[in-house]
Amino acid sequence: MGSAGRVGSAGRVGSAGPAGGPQRLFVGGEWVEPDGGHHEVIDPATEDVVGLAPEASRAQVWQAAAAAREAFGTWSRTSPQERAAILDRTADLLQRDFASHVELARAETGATTATARGMQVAVAVARFRRYARGALEPVETGIPPQINEAGPLGRAAALGAVAVRRPVGVVTCITSYNNPWANPAGKVAPALAMGNTVLVKPAPQDPLSVYRLAAALEEAGAPPGVVNVVSGTSVDVGEAAVDSPDVDMVSFTGSTAIGQRIGEVCGRGMKRQLMELGGKGAAIVFADADLDAAAAGIGTTFSFYSGQICTAPTRVLVQREVYEPLVERLVRYAGHLKVGDPRDRDTVVGPLISAAHRERVESYVELGRKEGARVVVGGERPGPGLDKGFYVAPALLADCAPEMRVVREEIFGPVVVVVPFDGTGGTAGSAESVEDTAVALADDSDYGLIDYVWSADTARAFRVAARLRAGGVGVNTIGRNMEAPFGGFKQSGVGRDCGSYALHAYSETQAVVWAG
Repeated sequence: MGSAGRVGSAGRVGSAGPAGGPQRLFVGGEWVEPDGGHHEVIDPATEDVVGLAPEASRAQVWQAAAAAREAFGTWSRTSPQERAAILDRTADLLQRDFASHVELARAETGATTATARGMQVAVAVARFRRYARGALEPVETGIPPQINEAGPLGRAAALGAVAVRRPVGVVTCITSYNNPWANPAGKVAPALAMGNTVLVKPAPQDPLSVYRLAAALEEAGAPPGVVNVVSGTSVDVGEAAVDSPDVDMVSFTGSTAIGQRIGEVCGRGMKRQLMELGGKGAAIVFADADLDAAAAGIGTTFSFYSGQICTAPTRVLVQREVYEPLVERLVRYAGHLKVGDPRDRDTVVGPLISAAHRERVESYVELGRKEGARVVVGGERPGPGLDKGFYVAPALLADCAPEMRVVREEIFGPVVVVVPFDGTGGTAGSAESVEDTAVALADDSDYGLIDYVWSADTARAFRVAARLRAGGVGVNTIGRNMEAPFGGFKQSGVGRDCGSYALHAYSETQAVVWAG
């Protein structure tokens, strides 16, 4: 039975329930039996059952939103110090049970142990620590006084003013399957720090980790209703988490198509939105670039989450002079990556999240071949020893053209496409014409999340970065500063989070004016 298969409450015992047995919903501070039974959560590496996740009904989702609404009044008036203390204790509790959380993360997602440890659970701990501090950040911004002469609005006066950030209210957090620890923590922690209450709807592929987060928050002292978690494979569950009249804001990480549907519902109710959607990151490699560094950065598409990450540099635009040398380096990089059981210490590339997603990725590799791309390496299922699990060998598609679907659409897997370019227009081969061509190719996309520029000429790299229509640009790096704003242009999203920007995202600004 696949991960969407449902079983009754008396089915196989899972490993994630707070008191053992199948997992229950967390609503209003209570662990509640789901109306719709349970579905199996499948280990992508072994196809074994990890546990049983609850299937909420629409009514239960609305009950969770109502519980968050009821808790909001009191929670929003707690002191910043009290909120900070609860977030700090949550981080302590997550650290206490770190090893078991890592094992669950690995089992649910198929991430390597190193990734589950360093990029999933450890990042969740760090985010609760960060927003414990964030709860104490000032929320007021002083505005210079204004002298008003006597008139229809009253006597002459010096009017003082202050802008104050207030909590939005009830925030629905719909999280992605590629990181069920860092992604929910990045939403829940800043939302709570600002005084909001939350309704969390995790991805159906790996929701058990999110219930662990809820249990830690409960143990840390979060009052009933401040945090609620509901899950399910039905579309109704997600829709109810958005259209409940008690929800004031939706924070969503996922595909652009689903984000558009959520945006339509939010628009009807004038609900606030924070959306981190798809990406097709352009990696511009100029002829003067350090090709080894560029290949190592681009190669993370193969190795990091098996390419299941929206920030990956999947669309490589390389200047013709260094096209073949870069392709050769990417082939060597892919060849050194061990595909295998994520529990093995030397495994670099684990499985994809599900059989359905593996088939989707494989279909894109085949589509690229039909479109005329050259499949230089990978794209096939590994050989003997990996008969079970949803594995795909990292694929490199060369000789691609801008109009190909594999170049334009998000694949969300370990697939890199390479497009060569020359300078055109102006003086042939001039720096200006080369940059114009690179920028035009990079911006020829519906997406605009994170792009990358590799060049030994720092001035050129920053000049090109300023022209790119992307929410972020990496200059000679794929690294991220976690205090920098994160979000996308165009169909890659709405709003910004990370660092203090997340605190702003989960707040409304109120002006307070007085006569001096």
